[in-house]
Amino acid sequence: MAGPPSPPVTQQIGRAAGRGPRREPGELREAARCLVVDAEGRSVPFEALYGEQRAIVVFVRHFLCYTCKEYVEDLARVPKAFLQEANVRLIVIGQASYHHIKPFCRLTGYTHEMYVDPQREIYKTLGMKRGEANNVSVRSPHVKSNTLLGSMKSMWRAMTGPAFDFQGDPGQQGGALILGPGNKVHFLHLDKNRLDHVPINTVLQLAGVKTVNFTNEPQIIDI
Repeated sequence: MAGPPSPPVTQQIGRAAGRGPRREPGELREAARCLVVDAEGRSVPFEALYGEQRAIVVFVRHFLCYTCKEYVEDLARVPKAFLQEANVRLIVIGQASYHHIKPFCRLTGYTHEMYVDPQREIYKTLGMKRGEANNVSVRSPHVKSNTLLGSMKSMWRAMTGPAFDFQGDPGQQGGALILGPGNKVHFLHLDKNRLDHVPINTVLQLAGVKTVNFTNEPQIIDI
């Protein structure tokens, strides 16, 4: 059951708790000129995704990453009606070939917008890190598999796919932003490692979108 929408944020903040470096719009202006590619192979400027409308933009590591798969599976549970009501777009960006978009959407059940940044130009411009910060103790609320089982699933998908391909740079980390309309950065979170996801409901609340019950537990209504 959804919770009430929160008013959208109106200032730039660095991380979910409002700490960390603040990203100035200069980086976004540079990233805006980079191209992303849709599932049909069409290229569009990054700025076209948020120029006219507020957008939640989630960058994932690579399409074989089990933590990304499980995070996107939960993103798929965000109702389109919630987004439409708040006039917000939900966009996932990967860094593989566009040929991998449709299979990944089928795998995760994700029906919102998805693009790729094959050369990782936007990842680099926005300062998304490579490598794992193992000294950071974080746990994504959207990842259900443990590291061993999840890694085995990722390797199996790589081995049984049409080509042995990690579908992106396995060292690349992702992040989440709330952008637009125009050259506005309302929120920026750069993942420190594969489990350092912003809780989806946090991002939804900051964007003014109703939240989602991800627990699969029945709601108790007091009468």
